[in-house]
Amino acid sequence: MNQHAALLVTSLAILAGCAAPRPATYTNPLLPSGPDPWITQADGIYYYTHTLGDRIALWRTKNIAELEQASSVVVWRPPATGPNAHSIWAPELHRLDGKWFIYYSATASGFKDDAHRAVFVLENDADDPMTGTWIDRGRVNTTHAGIDGTVFDHAGQRYFVYSPYVESDTALAIARMENPWTLAGPESVLTRPDRPWEQRGGRQIVEGPEFLPGPNGDLFLTYSASACWSDDYSLGLLHAPPGADPLDAAAWSKSPQPVLHSANGVYATGHNGFFSSPDGKETWIIYHANAGPGMKCTAKRAPHIQRFVWNEAGWPQFGAPLPIGTPLPVPSGTR
Repeated sequence: MNQHAALLVTSLAILAGCAAPRPATYTNPLLPSGPDPWITQADGIYYYTHTLGDRIALWRTKNIAELEQASSVVVWRPPATGPNAHSIWAPELHRLDGKWFIYYSATASGFKDDAHRAVFVLENDADDPMTGTWIDRGRVNTTHAGIDGTVFDHAGQRYFVYSPYVESDTALAIARMENPWTLAGPESVLTRPDRPWEQRGGRQIVEGPEFLPGPNGDLFLTYSASACWSDDYSLGLLHAPPGADPLDAAAWSKSPQPVLHSANGVYATGHNGFFSSPDGKETWIIYHANAGPGMKCTAKRAPHIQRFVWNEAGWPQFGAPLPIGTPLPVPSGTR
């Protein structure tokens, strides 16, 4: 080895030894802004997105503590006119059948009312969702106008759950799926906002459903309750026992009280998602919240994450929102 080559090898070794270690802790919120946040963890990579209103972007990082420094890519912008032109809300990234799909809510051009909101789907067959071409698969053929669509697989069948506008309020409804953008068969309304804690802020609202499989075969659906501009915006929980038909509304029971709500200086906890740690040993929740009372439903809502556990009966125990700025261990298996 000549002198120059030896010097290069030595320099690289020094640089490798001096590389800054990845953070072992994080603090909430992950970003100063991030309404309706979503994380998909795949092969140790976190893909993150949230409501931006006029576009959909993805962030990518190997360490969730470094999300604010992560690279991002705008993957789709809406057309100038049409049924999905405005109010691009609540994007969710899912890996289905070897492809990537983004479900999002949108409003038709020229309208601001609930009757012209719906859930739409984008598809990408690239290995990396931040590359490739996103194809607009159009509106999911729901029975009603609605928002906040999500999907889950259970017992060999895929299901779609969303928040339809029914009569004067919202509900949660479910249907089987023929493919990732088409429903097959009738919808079943699982629940309506019939509890006082689902009626804060001047509207009766249940929205943002998210599926959570239990360790003993139970089915859980979290959802956001009350108006997003209320400090009492919170998370409720539906439960169906092992072996239940997800389409059978009678199989689902509702938590008597919210399972995550304002506490410890964190307000309006809602619109959550779930993800696993890179090693698969931990289950985590992501949700948005405000840093003070009276901040309402704005872009100041910021993403929070925290680990949760299961009790002996196989039910999730979310606990209280952890105080802002508290150092917490990053998910296990983070590289």
